[in-house]
Amino acid sequence: MSQYDVVIIGGGNAALCAAIEAAEAGADVIILEAAPEHMRGGNSRHTRNFRCMHQGPLSVLTDTYDEAEYYDDLLRVTKGQTDPDLARLAIRESETCLPWMERHGVIFQGSLSGTLSLDRTNAFFLGGGKALVNAYYACAEDLGVTIRYNAEVRQVDIGEGRFTAAILADGTRIEGRAVVLASGGFQADLDWLTRAWGPEAANFLIRGTPYNRGVVLRDVLDQGAVSVGDPTQCHCVAIDGRAPKFDGGIVTRLDCVPYALVVNRDAARFYDEGEDVWPKRYAIWGRLVAAQPDQIAYAITDQKAQGLFMPPVFAPVKADTIEGLAQLLGLSGDALRQTVAEYNAACRDGSFTPGVLDGLATDGLEPPKTNWARPLDTPPYYGYMLRPGVTFTYLGLKVTERAQVQGAHGLLPNVWAAGEIMAGSILGQGYLAGFGMTIGTVFGRIAGQEAAAYVG
Repeated sequence: MSQYDVVIIGGGNAALCAAIEAAEAGADVIILEAAPEHMRGGNSRHTRNFRCMHQGPLSVLTDTYDEAEYYDDLLRVTKGQTDPDLARLAIRESETCLPWMERHGVIFQGSLSGTLSLDRTNAFFLGGGKALVNAYYACAEDLGVTIRYNAEVRQVDIGEGRFTAAILADGTRIEGRAVVLASGGFQADLDWLTRAWGPEAANFLIRGTPYNRGVVLRDVLDQGAVSVGDPTQCHCVAIDGRAPKFDGGIVTRLDCVPYALVVNRDAARFYDEGEDVWPKRYAIWGRLVAAQPDQIAYAITDQKAQGLFMPPVFAPVKADTIEGLAQLLGLSGDALRQTVAEYNAACRDGSFTPGVLDGLATDGLEPPKTNWARPLDTPPYYGYMLRPGVTFTYLGLKVTERAQVQGAHGLLPNVWAAGEIMAGSILGQGYLAGFGMTIGTVFGRIAGQEAAAYVG
């Protein structure tokens, strides 16, 4: 048995921000990370950037990205399903977070070409999410934070509405005066995912960490914590169908959709590929593909589209004819040829401008393609297989603006939550590129400050 001021359950961005803030306030802190050291950091290992409000240029960010525009972007992707107070708090506080991150070892770089046109809104980490995680762990160690790996928490003791201890899988009891829950969602528990979605979830790929199985989330909910969010809503993007079942990360995402024609296994289109710029729409495509037969789709491009998007980690299928491409993809050649012909006939003349809404739309086609609609007529042709890739789920814990967890009979006095385990309060559906890191950083810092103030 061990005892600390503040127990942090989780080892990703939100957990680390909480640990650093609490330790800097003088608290004795322990991080309980379920993963082994070489896989520490949860989904934060796979991130690339942080979405940040700013009035004027800030670090590597250009121009201005104010609260009103940021909030409007969030409303567009969530279709209004968000807690406005928590959302605006996350947005406003993001501006102060970026310099805080730099002070704690995070190095930013300007966005690279093809990175979803985010140079004004998102600051990219030099070395990616793993570099951020490593910087934070080094900072936590310098501050005297105790770090335990392979420390899966099986039970959170909240007897009589107050946290007393975390019980590890090996039976070890870690006592604390306060706790921050930052252990993520439940997406890696395939049984839970299937219960929420139905049998089609068996075909999903989990692009995030295999250690987020929702054990802490379920335990705390079973003890009366108030839940928020829909268990079927999640950060779910279209990824390469050849990606591994778990932990494929961001490199498995396919960014070709805006410049492609997307069909299901019957070679039929099912949604507008050019609905909006990719940072505001890439996260809806996982759910769209999930609704198709066998949870699979195919993005078809021609030579003109090459170089307009980030190259995939796996090479696409390539053929000189549409029929030849269909054969390689296992589709009906006649059906794909007809779909492409109908699409080509609906394309009209106009100015093609990648990266911005150019209004180059199809005419009389259902569903339409409302931007970047150019005929597929320049061989060779390329095919990319798409499957749903789940990053994290949105069912989580209801919290206040101070990150305090709501229990069945009121606020739990010494329990806070941050990151994906509470993100469903803000992300009712959809996703905005880099916003998960915003939520984790803002509420991780708040949770750490509040926990330290409680024990102080």
